[in-house]
Amino acid sequence: MDDYTTYYMLTFLAFAITMSAQLYIKIIYSRYSRIRCSSGFTGARTAAEILLRNGITDVRVVQVAGYLSDHYDPRNSTVSLSQNNYANDSLASIAVASHECGHVLQDKENYAFLKIREKIIPVVSFSSFAGYIAIMVGILFELMDLIWMGIFMECIILAFQIITLPIEFDASRRALAEIENYGFVSVEELKGARKVLTAAALTYVAGVASTVLEIMRLVIMFGGRRRDD
Repeated sequence: MDDYTTYYMLTFLAFAITMSAQLYIKIIYSRYSRIRCSSGFTGARTAAEILLRNGITDVRVVQVAGYLSDHYDPRNSTVSLSQNNYANDSLASIAVASHECGHVLQDKENYAFLKIREKIIPVVSFSSFAGYIAIMVGILFELMDLIWMGIFMECIILAFQIITLPIEFDASRRALAEIENYGFVSVEELKGARKVLTAAALTYVAGVASTVLEIMRLVIMFGGRRRDD
């Protein structure tokens, strides 16, 4: 198999993995966002209960615009839930809200991977902006060192994604424990909440796989040029 065939195969695989992961989470989320929870808990109430029962009083739960824009921001101690998850009493809403509170619990316990990720965010933000600029400028002026610097920046992004994996899986594990311990859902409904959390975690796995393939694609593309030189 020549480099060009491998290059196009990797491009297709990266695209397919990304699209499949996005489609899967949308299907699972859509399915369980239509199933109301027997407890009647909304995402907002679920988050508030988890924080209260864990003695956390300095974190706010707020509503934000967007689709699956839910996140926890340790900088301003805020759990932000998207409109659907904030107000709805679906299994998906409870699962997502619990997951974000899982991040709060990590923060309060000084979870190692979370602290490492917070420290490298500025470097990753710069790399995500500068990496492809370096590659494009390197191509334009035929500067191979600049191209390889851009690829190295992509590797920094990959490292960030790999560090994120245990953070997300741990947050989902904590979320399931909170859901089960406090009876936010019935035993029968717990399976649906677990599926939502698993689907969300798999998107991060897909992100890592896609970035690995992208780096391989770049190495093949420009490694060949270096051999030619």
